[in-house]
Amino acid sequence: MTTQDIANKLVSYCRQGDFEKPYQELYSPKIISIENDGTKEGARVEGFEGIQQKGEWWQENFEVHSTEVSEPIVADNWFSVRFEMDTTHKPSGQRSKTSEIAVYQIHDGKIVKEQFFYDE
Repeated sequence: MTTQDIANKLVSYCRQGDFEKPYQELYSPKIISIENDGTKEGARVEGFEGIQQKGEWWQENFEVHSTEVSEPIVADNWFSVRFEMDTTHKPSGQRSKTSEIAVYQIHDGKIVKEQFFYDE
């Protein structure tokens, strides 16, 4: 698959609300996932186990009311996607809308790195 193919599949899955299938199909087992600059505790995880723990934390802490996903922008082995989310933080009950840019790196036909940028 090309970078464009992978980007299109990821966007399609996310628009369908399927955030698990991309991990199974599109991600490298050596995936690195980083939130913003990766300096806060838990902001950088590696491998499927790290991604799974991150996903479990997200589901425990946030209710997602809606998600909008942009078309991907592709450059060589990289692509980016904008996510607009309406969520409620379960522990506090605070509802908010957030916008983030996700940047993905492809190597050997798999996503090897993802990094999310957003205001905290």
